[in-house]
Amino acid sequence: MAKDQYNVILVDVDAENLAKTKSEIIQDFNVDVIALAKDLCLPNIAQEIVDDLDNTPIDVLINNAGFGLFGSFAETNWKRELDMLHLHIITSTHLTKLVLEGMIKRGTGRILNISSLAAFQPGPLMSIYYASKSYLLSFSEAIANELQNTGVTVTALCPGPTRTSFQETVSKNTCDNKITFNIASAKEVAYYGYKAMLKGKSYAIPGRFNKFLAMLPRFLTRNAATTIVRKIQTRNRVL
Repeated sequence: MAKDQYNVILVDVDAENLAKTKSEIIQDFNVDVIALAKDLCLPNIAQEIVDDLDNTPIDVLINNAGFGLFGSFAETNWKRELDMLHLHIITSTHLTKLVLEGMIKRGTGRILNISSLAAFQPGPLMSIYYASKSYLLSFSEAIANELQNTGVTVTALCPGPTRTSFQETVSKNTCDNKITFNIASAKEVAYYGYKAMLKGKSYAIPGRFNKFLAMLPRFLTRNAATTIVRKIQTRNRVL
């Protein structure tokens, strides 16, 4: 975004790295950057962010923050799962709600929601994560249809395994669930999603193999697809 001379608003819970990233973007691209250290898992944080921005028009919204949690639902930490639900679903949906009115009035706007390849099937041992990503895909496609002919587009980006800190967060308490194949770089995925957003696509899946995997549940029973995902998860691999 900054390379294309957009001014940028960054929101992240990690204040130290947020400040570092802000400085790097300003140095590299000479654009205005606002950095807000906020915990996006908190209730009503979307409204707080918009209030802090004091009616600054938002031309592009990218709901990118997220994390996963590995383990049987009966045994995983509810507080962590509640944070995930707030982050992936409530905050992303509320931010979308809050910026849409201005975008529609101006007749232009782009929204990019980061879903996942996980959105296309249930995910045993990461049940909340998979379900939340399914929500983001369904929600994005629905409002993309609603917004036709308004000048505003919504895109759901559905990447497969990507080399980020995500896996360390998911698997910090277990030796399981480590990505070992079909790994893309974050830069490649971000660029693919950015281009898809500018084209106004309702959803985008980077990588031919990932597109193939997304299609598989259409040709299998739901039980079969769920069983396959479970086997992959327990073999230390995750889609």
